[in-house]
Amino acid sequence: MNQLQLRWLLCLLLSGLTLGNQGFAQSGNRFTLNGYVKDESSGEALIGATVYDRRSGKGTSTNQFGFYSLTLPADSVALLFSYVGYHPKQQHFHLKANLTLNTTLKQSQELSEVEITATKDPRIEETTQMSAVEVPIELVKKMPALFGEVDVLKVIQLMPGVQSGGEASTGLYVRGGSPDQNLILLDGVPLYYVSHLGGFFSVFNADAISNVTLIKGGYPARYGGRLSSVLDIRMREGNMKKIKGYGSLGLISAKLALEGPIIKDKTSFMVSGRRSYIDLFMRPISKAATDGAVSFGYHFYDFNAKINHILSPNDRLYLSFYGGDDKSIATMEDDYTSDNNEFETTGKSRLMWGNLLTSLRWNHLFNEKLFSNTTVNFTRYRFLVDFEQKNSSNQNGETKKEEAYFGYNSGITDFSARTDFDFYPDPQHSIKFGAQTIYHTFRPGVTAIRANFGSDQKTDTTFGSSNIKAWESSVYAEDDWEINPKLKVNGGLHFSNFLVNSKSYFSAQPRLSARYLLPDRYSLKASYATMQQFVHLLTNSDAGLPTDLWVPVTDRVKPQFSQQVALGLAKSLTLKEEEYEVSVEGYYRTMRGLIEYKEGSNFFGSTSDWQDNVETGGKGWSYGGEFLFQKKTGRLNGWIGYTLAWSERQFPGTNINLGNKYPFRYDRRHDIGAALTYQLSEDVSLSGSWVYGTGNAITLAVGRYPSMNNNSTSYGGGYFGQQIEIYDGRNGFRMRSYHRMDVGINFTKEKSWGTRTWNVSVFNAYNRKNPFYYYYGYDQRGNRRLKQVSLFPIIPAITYNFTF
Repeated sequence: MNQLQLRWLLCLLLSGLTLGNQGFAQSGNRFTLNGYVKDESSGEALIGATVYDRRSGKGTSTNQFGFYSLTLPADSVALLFSYVGYHPKQQHFHLKANLTLNTTLKQSQELSEVEITATKDPRIEETTQMSAVEVPIELVKKMPALFGEVDVLKVIQLMPGVQSGGEASTGLYVRGGSPDQNLILLDGVPLYYVSHLGGFFSVFNADAISNVTLIKGGYPARYGGRLSSVLDIRMREGNMKKIKGYGSLGLISAKLALEGPIIKDKTSFMVSGRRSYIDLFMRPISKAATDGAVSFGYHFYDFNAKINHILSPNDRLYLSFYGGDDKSIATMEDDYTSDNNEFETTGKSRLMWGNLLTSLRWNHLFNEKLFSNTTVNFTRYRFLVDFEQKNSSNQNGETKKEEAYFGYNSGITDFSARTDFDFYPDPQHSIKFGAQTIYHTFRPGVTAIRANFGSDQKTDTTFGSSNIKAWESSVYAEDDWEINPKLKVNGGLHFSNFLVNSKSYFSAQPRLSARYLLPDRYSLKASYATMQQFVHLLTNSDAGLPTDLWVPVTDRVKPQFSQQVALGLAKSLTLKEEEYEVSVEGYYRTMRGLIEYKEGSNFFGSTSDWQDNVETGGKGWSYGGEFLFQKKTGRLNGWIGYTLAWSERQFPGTNINLGNKYPFRYDRRHDIGAALTYQLSEDVSLSGSWVYGTGNAITLAVGRYPSMNNNSTSYGGGYFGQQIEIYDGRNGFRMRSYHRMDVGINFTKEKSWGTRTWNVSVFNAYNRKNPFYYYYGYDQRGNRRLKQVSLFPIIPAITYNFTF
């Protein structure tokens, strides 16, 4: 950390402590209301709930922990608390002193009459934040999904500006960015790899989640470290009132969640687990097919836990935990006898990857205007593949044993600490500031080989890159400032520093967002943001996702940097007492400092340093327009979004596409995503989604010619030998367009013990044969043809869900 950054950190912390200890003098007979807004039935904090005074026209919203602070004139107050999906609550009183006012809101029933307060509920045109969406968890749970496995990330992929990496993949490609350019936070802690089963399912269990927010641009200054997007996922805090349970049984997995009070209204817990049982079917099948010689199984699991404890009216503690792994294990046993000689072979191979995360968080209220959140975190991602084989023989009374082992592992481990302050000096200002430090340990990949084939044939070697340790530190400050009733801005600065191998990289990143209210309550929004990223993800197009490598910047490999500008219009509508939102945005982003493997290179099992195998100094451009129409209340809920976009990359030199620009692999010109749910009756709801996308850009040979070398054979005037492929530039070929419809129906019934729901869904309802990859093959006449491989046909699924 350099001197400038250190001074900023000390100033921020000292100012926070000074404000907290001294308090704030009231001027002009103004007083401050503060407190928490929670769910009435569970005590769960409501993030982003609106607190609005109808007399003065002033309002605010709750932060990520449900806390609000609102300063008003000493006068009569008509306070309205509201949150989407909840009944609003009003309170009338005379404000004559600072007041702590905690409140609870009751969930509304979807079919009951709901009072619409269009000017008071959270409205998209009121906020300075643009390029952000919140995904309702209840909608996620109702959506049809592959094998019935509801998935937060796949629902997010239906939003404009967000693409998947491929058929049923959980990869997120946001506004032309790569997966490593997404900052994915679980309770404020980064996760580096968020997929199960090679990318078909995510690690996020919907039963353990309370809130999901995706930010695609106009990033507030409190976020940093990635270029493309921020996905902020918050775990449930646990029911403070009573014990509740949730669970489901599906085609490939089962899950169960429990939450409730340890001490009523003081301490709560939440635990949630999910495990697949694919291995229960694969093991007996593999044994039967090989007469017991081979046993193969694969499974994944997730475990979430959280404890929420109220120490005092001003202090709360939260302890969060997540652990999840994918494990594929195969064993082999074979023995036979030949000519009175005995032979026995055993082998075992493993493929494992997963995350471990824990976070201890302390919320402290210094006074009615200053709120702090301090956390210490640990997160780890690991990948391991190994194979071990043992041979034993007894020939002519002589016993001989041989052993061989191959192993490869990589990963990243972080220890971090962070403190954030929310300061509310008056209704026109909402100030946030804080600091963070992270200690990284990168393991770019180590290969171990051991062999013993006798006394004179032994091998024991380890090669690959050594561990890299680095410090990443940052400080930030931002102010959400209502300059006048029409103009509101959010301005901030994010300073970061990365220290690795005695090399220090410092970055100052300005952020600015603004909204201006036009006639008829239309909102014109604009934003500018710069982002710096100090980690890279090395990806092989021919390798499975878990083998991708996280590596840091070094003295040879520079950081990634981006700038993004966006402009848009937004408006909330009330039609026939139902709420709608419409937004249109255009964006332009530039990137530099990108890296990629050299042609023909990869790191898996390589004896050289990874820095020798990559091209550096890449540039990127992405730009386009997005449209989103969303319905948020009533029997019919959901959205439809459209994206028109371009994304290009370029590397210096001639090693990649001869130094010319080329389309990014996930450059997708047109993209449409729709997600809808309809409450047919109190017991039956329908759901459906449809997605369309221009085909991915891939590198494919467009022709070939025979080489004329020493291995060629002349016959009849022609040459037959090695064929040379002809390519028309990198990613110069387009796959067929992708489109798919999923449909589902939910049957819900109240039981004496709780509620049960049967979900019947159909993935790829009209059996579209979407391309997964292409290859060259031959037809029955021996002619070479381009052939397509499709992955998933129409797949029905049934899931049993229950709540008690």
